Amino acid sequence: MSALRWLALLLGTWLMTSAATEPVLVPEVSQRDIQIQYGFTGAELLLFGAIVYPGGTPPSGNSDIVVILKGPPQSIILREKQQIAGIWINAASTEFRSAPGYYALASSRPIEKIVDERTAAIYEFGLPNLQLSPAGSIDPKEQQRFLAGLVDLNRREGLYKQQEGSVEILEGVLYQARLSIPASVPTGTYTAETFLVRDGQVLAAAVREIEIRKFGFERFVATMAEYQPFFYGVSAVLISLLLGWLGGVVFRKI
Repeated sequence: MSALRWLALLLGTWLMTSAATEPVLVPEVSQRDIQIQYGFTGAELLLFGAIVYPGGTPPSGNSDIVVILKGPPQSIILREKQQIAGIWINAASTEFRSAPGYYALASSRPIEKIVDERTAAIYEFGLPNLQLSPAGSIDPKEQQRFLAGLVDLNRREGLYKQQEGSVEILEGVLYQARLSIPASVPTGTYTAETFLVRDGQVLAAAVREIEIRKFGFERFVATMAEYQPFFYGVSAVLISLLLGWLGGVVFRKI
């Protein structure tokens, strides 16, 4: 969306809410469509917007902004390894039915200074508050242990992150946050959720969708693997045999 169109949207929202009693968020993102192709090393996403207050005047005191970018939900089986007689084997395991493939939070202040634990859990503010919907029954302590393991694994891969204090709020009205998208990010539909918080209460929320998809040859390979697995497997074997034969020919001539 161009700056002119965004300003027009902001003006329209201000006119519609001039007689309202609650503030309204007008969010936007720098890219609605991120394309992954050969050589993709990641991207930086700018999430910005405005807070439209009734009457157009910000109240006294401070308000906070929390931005969460997450998606797409996926089913994942997490296995715990144990060393027995010097050999590492799979031990306990659990399945999460709706774990986000990517989760990033940015906030104007540390979460514990913005809301209490109950509110943080309701809105999934922070990595410890992710709701992953385990398949079947599981002991709450075991679930928390596996959740911590999943968060740690994805955090080391750059897929889960929490950037507290990284949202800038200008003049109490305009805000912006920057989130990095790693090269290993899964494709699909993402949601960018923005929350306005004041005195521990969420006063307004807004959502924007972002599409991350493969483009070019990478998209062709991904489509073949998903919808034509037999031909994809046969093609992979034939390509491997061809490359092996070519390698043998080259080394015999050296």
